[in-house]
Amino acid sequence: MPIEIRKPTPEEEVHMKTCPTWEKEPSVFPWHYDQQETCLVLEGEVSVVTDDQTVSFGAGDYVVFPQGMDCTWNIKQKIRKHYQFG
Repeated sequence: MPIEIRKPTPEEEVHMKTCPTWEKEPSVFPWHYDQQETCLVLEGEVSVVTDDQTVSFGAGDYVVFPQGMDCTWNIKQKIRKHYQFG
């Protein structure tokens, strides 16, 4: 299942602003999604590589990572995002 990247609806943006925030400095690391994750990127620039695709996203993007996905995160500029699992 591919990573979904788009602009959030007004309702999604309001909801995501109630979710926790995560931030990380530039780095590269592997990641596995035990659950689906939805996030709203507040700042930064990231590329995520899977076996099937490479995607890039940044501030203002609404991103959905499917459950069960293995990937490598490449944070190019410090990221700050709201996130929700499940």
